[in-house]
Amino acid sequence: MSMTRQKTNDGDPNQWRRLLELLAREGFDGMKQVLTTLLNEAMRLERTAYLGVDQPYQRSPARRSRANGFKAKTLDSRLGRLVLDVPQTRDGKFYPACLEKGQRSERALKLAVAEMYLRGVSTRKVHYVMEKICGLDVTSAQVSRAAAMLDAELARWRERPLGEVAYLVLDAHYEKARVGDRVLPCAVLVAVGVLPDGRRMILGAATACSEAETNWREFLFALQRRGMHGIRYAVSDDHAGLKAALASCLPAAAWQRCQFHLVRNALHKTPRQDQRPAIAKDLRHVLDASDRPQANRRLMAMVDKYRPGCPKLADWLEANVPESFAVYDLPEAHRKRMRTSNMLERLNGEIARRTRVVGVFPHQDSLLRLVTALAVEQSDEWEGATYLEMTVQLNPETTTP
Repeated sequence: MSMTRQKTNDGDPNQWRRLLELLAREGFDGMKQVLTTLLNEAMRLERTAYLGVDQPYQRSPARRSRANGFKAKTLDSRLGRLVLDVPQTRDGKFYPACLEKGQRSERALKLAVAEMYLRGVSTRKVHYVMEKICGLDVTSAQVSRAAAMLDAELARWRERPLGEVAYLVLDAHYEKARVGDRVLPCAVLVAVGVLPDGRRMILGAATACSEAETNWREFLFALQRRGMHGIRYAVSDDHAGLKAALASCLPAAAWQRCQFHLVRNALHKTPRQDQRPAIAKDLRHVLDASDRPQANRRLMAMVDKYRPGCPKLADWLEANVPESFAVYDLPEAHRKRMRTSNMLERLNGEIARRTRVVGVFPHQDSLLRLVTALAVEQSDEWEGATYLEMTVQLNPETTTP
């Protein structure tokens, strides 16, 4: 990771004369240095405008944030590789428009190439599409290298170091992929963390042949090897393999059964379909209790209500609903967002939208490529905003594994 540094020669009044002398002396051979200087100056001026002041360190009530040095960034251009000084701000929200534009187009190109490979399109056909539609004259070898570069980039993201995580959310869904000469459903495993500063981050994504305990355990161990620690609360559905893996890998974490999945499971236990609206309403009344004692009282009342006519449902409610009460150990302000795993539904929906076009993936690696690319984009969006106010922390005295 590059370190933020201070740059001391901002606004050098003699730099423009030196650039003109460089062009006069070296002609087009000096354009690379000229472009680097121009981009650095444009980004510096853009940061000053973002701060709302005339100078980076000027005091003003209109100031939005403060300058925070520069970070080096390598940018490939038609003039060659440029090493730029990207201005930083303390709020972390500023990013130069000139780089953002290039970043989006570069990502779109990479994903377009990757998705073509996902659909089994040959490199020769990709070359034709790039040349005729995108206006790019590329060779099949270049297209192959672009796909390999994307795979390497996504692999680095999946292996990046992690740190402390306050809350963990786990979920999986299935996509079809070829395994040998058969088409099989493959599990897409995803983990989201809420960090101690209240931001969300997608910690990792993986594919597996199923949600068996061994696959979830391997996934969680991989997150821990990358540095994930500090988790005291995890939310997921009640898949047996996932529950067993959580107990093995995170024995100190309280497990919260996703209330959305719980209600859906309860409705599947309902003897008659016409009873479902009433049971859903009664169960929601239980789950909307203000604290654990009230939730327990409401649950017992619901169990007594349905035991005479639906004894199996009553037994199921009594045994399963308390698994969704761990959320009461969290600060009240966190409970609404942390009682389900629904924050992953957006990512799952985006994956489903793309996979409807792809259909059957040629192999698991191609599925993982697309899932990871979408996870990177979603995580980047989430990491730019606070999801939970974390000034009130999890109460260790009330949390039980």
